[in-house]
Amino acid sequence: MAEVILRDMVREDIEDYVRWFTAETEWIKTDAPWENADPSDEAEERKGWTEYYESVRGEAPDAPRWKYEIEADGKHIGWVSRYFDLDYMDNPEQIPAVGIDIPDPEMRGHGFGTQAMQSFLRYLTEQGYHTFYTQTWSGNQAMLKVAGKLGFRECRRKKGIGSMDGKPYDAVTLKLER
Repeated sequence: MAEVILRDMVREDIEDYVRWFTAETEWIKTDAPWENADPSDEAEERKGWTEYYESVRGEAPDAPRWKYEIEADGKHIGWVSRYFDLDYMDNPEQIPAVGIDIPDPEMRGHGFGTQAMQSFLRYLTEQGYHTFYTQTWSGNQAMLKVAGKLGFRECRRKKGIGSMDGKPYDAVTLKLER
């Protein structure tokens, strides 16, 4: 299996993001089908990702990270992130939720996502977090499978929040306690 590492963003990643948000947008239908899947303007995406890169590139190596890039055998394949603003539920304890995106369909189904999420959860545990959420929708079988492998258990479901390809789906929140 390929070596999966988490790393900070590098300038070369900008063009991957531009491609993923303008030309290769299929992944958005799996990640968040309720969001607009229309491709963005390349110039706008490039400007936005360049600004983001400039804002994070000077961070101290020991500064806490909310997002890491995923690399498998030297190829940038996606990202993992942490957030606190949950959909469909309050989070007064500020328990972090984690998410992952691997836009290239060829890079999915090889265990890269599970490895990346394991590494990210280890990192967050070292930062002092011991309980985590992840949120997805009932049609995202890949994310539900990864979450199950990692020990997440469903703790909340909001029925019928939308539909995809004419089929209703639920919002699913899962929780992991270490």
